[in-house]
Amino acid sequence: MHAQWYFDFISPFSYLQLPKLREWRERFEIAPIPIAFGAVLARNGSLGPAEIPGRREFTYRFVQWQAERAGIPLRFPPAHPFNPLAALRLCVAAGSTWQAVEAIFAAIWRDGRDVSTAAALADVARNFGIDRVEDATNAQAVKDGLRANTDAALAAGVFGVPTLRVGAELFWGNDASPMIDDWLAHPHRFATPEYARLANLPVGVRRTR
Repeated sequence: MHAQWYFDFISPFSYLQLPKLREWRERFEIAPIPIAFGAVLARNGSLGPAEIPGRREFTYRFVQWQAERAGIPLRFPPAHPFNPLAALRLCVAAGSTWQAVEAIFAAIWRDGRDVSTAAALADVARNFGIDRVEDATNAQAVKDGLRANTDAALAAGVFGVPTLRVGAELFWGNDASPMIDDWLAHPHRFATPEYARLANLPVGVRRTR
């Protein structure tokens, strides 16, 4: 079984899901796919949780609470939202390996560092053998790779991060981790008539702007 994990370093929920991913990776292959969450939001005409007053503050408290409950070291970076493009492009330049994914997430969400510029990631990049981090992150092939990842995610129906795609199934958010565990144990979970009904539930009213 092969799966894809779509993520953006701007998402603390992606960081919080890493321990579960280590468990799942012992059972099946998962490819980490960095994508530009901002582009996904723009395509869908949506706002991120950190862009909505009230929800922003609650989300940050929820993230901190989840980390404490799970025993995951977490320190927010100096500002959020931040520009994640340098981190995303570095990940692509490093081959989008799990080593690169974990190291960049640790710099941001474990150590609480500002990584909004390529220069701020120079020491992390050296761990992957990248000495000229700005050249690497500005390479056209790297930019194109990130754009292709994002376009492929949108084509697959991804609307948020993190999203785990296993076959035709999409599981969105760290909160869905128990759902994934249950589905792995019961692969026919969603084959019941009630789930089929939910997939075709009519829209009762549409909000006008």
